[in-house]
Amino acid sequence: PVILGKGATTAYLDDPSQFDYRERILRASKILQEQNDLVIYEGTGHPGVGSVVDLSNADVAKLVGAGVIIIVEGGIGNTIDRLSLCLSKFNEKDVPVLGVIINKVVPEKVDKVRYYLSKKLNQMNIHLLGILPYDRTLSHPIMATINEAVQGRVLANEERLDNQVEDYISGSLVDNEKLLTSENLLLVVSYKRMAEAMEKIQTITEERGLEMSPLSGIIITGDGRHVMPVEEVPVINNYVEKHQIPIITTPLDTLGSVIKISHIEVKINTRTPWKAARA
Repeated sequence: PVILGKGATTAYLDDPSQFDYRERILRASKILQEQNDLVIYEGTGHPGVGSVVDLSNADVAKLVGAGVIIIVEGGIGNTIDRLSLCLSKFNEKDVPVLGVIINKVVPEKVDKVRYYLSKKLNQMNIHLLGILPYDRTLSHPIMATINEAVQGRVLANEERLDNQVEDYISGSLVDNEKLLTSENLLLVVSYKRMAEAMEKIQTITEERGLEMSPLSGIIITGDGRHVMPVEEVPVINNYVEKHQIPIITTPLDTLGSVIKISHIEVKINTRTPWKAARA
């Protein structure tokens, strides 16, 4: 019910009385509670996020009368340090902490992490509700997410934008070993080099008898001048058609595209049911 758009924070600081943020949240909470047996409120980052408009996660939890489950990234020392910082805000607002879930723990270290964190959490009188092992596949973006990140436009096989991407290869220097030993690769290539890169990929995969393409998508990059390098669908070779590889284009250059992709914060959503099942 509350979205802080551009200029919202400064406008609030100028005159808080002009905003009914708390009333909106209470109204929405009341409706949800009347319609459902259980309501889960998802936080928006660390406990202090939203403080600028007097609606930190701790403030909102207090406002709606909700207990809090803290999710903190796995480890031992750093985990306890971060947890202590998070707890201070909720303790300040007298919000009950129901327990802690430790996320992204290296599978080989689960037992060790559980042992030491349980010891510390018992001292703090906090329940350890569970530990989630790190699963790299859950951090893989899909082509639709990448398209959004690079402000791209779909040129071909839009129905395949749910393809997941595990890694990328550069069209200017196709890595033979990665091509033959990996799957769900994203080809990042300039328009001028696309034909050459696709010919090489097709030759290598056919010579090795690969029935499935290692590519899950292709990005045709620009020169960074905010002009789409391709206005129409380029000539699609048989390899792309056969494997239904989605193609998108972006005005960003290759480096800019890779940087944008590396900064993607991957979420589980309705377009990634395999992630939900895995989780």
